[in-house]
Amino acid sequence: MGKRVNGRTIIVTGSASGIGAAIAKGCAGEGANLVIADLDEVAAQGVAREIVEGGGRAIAVRVDVTDRSSVRAGIEAAVAEFGALDVYFNNAGMNAPLKFLDITEENFELVMRVNALGVLIGTQEAARQFIAQGTSGKVVNTASIAGRQGFANFAPYSASKAAVISLTQAAARSFAEQRITVNAFAPGVVATPLWKKLDEDLAKIGAADSGFDSMSSDILLGRPAQPDDIVPTALFLAADDSDYITGQVIAIDGGMILV
Repeated sequence: MGKRVNGRTIIVTGSASGIGAAIAKGCAGEGANLVIADLDEVAAQGVAREIVEGGGRAIAVRVDVTDRSSVRAGIEAAVAEFGALDVYFNNAGMNAPLKFLDITEENFELVMRVNALGVLIGTQEAARQFIAQGTSGKVVNTASIAGRQGFANFAPYSASKAAVISLTQAAARSFAEQRITVNAFAPGVVATPLWKKLDEDLAKIGAADSGFDSMSSDILLGRPAQPDDIVPTALFLAADDSDYITGQVIAIDGGMILV
């Protein structure tokens, strides 16, 4: 195992489970200082404890990505503990599926607030920290193949992830002069607790045929992703290897969506 992010301080939002936890553990294994930022502080502490017990460095903080003061406090905790911020993963997200005609203003606003506004706030506050430090920095956003192709029962989610792609591009243009890169990766179907809940929600609205197993059947490589399948690309975007890449979205979907 290498040390591609050795000594770097990395915040991963939504890292108490699923993709975020896998990214955090992967970065810790490559020598980074990790901040496990999540609404579920108890679960976040569990991930941080696992990293520390494995010989890594990590702290847990409760962060609500829709609340600017909470995001700022998470960054301040990272700097207080480790001295600076180097990489910020806007990974936290949620979905609340409904059939298109059943989508309400409340449903739309909730999904957009977490998935899109949360990325805007996180990117702004991370960039402010990098600029205040006088350093370069990296922002990495979790997009989705749903940001490239809308899905019938995931319309607000698809719209929010399209927004993540646009925010990634706009931020890359905005902060290039400060040597801040902004990129994203777009997972397809990943076996996480989020999908287990999605299957339950889809069954409730009579759309079980668009669930995990159905969507997985379209994957060219023949299987859904595991969270660890996302880690190598996340590490690449956090490391020096990606210094000359900005404003890009890398699909990690096993060939599910070809665009």
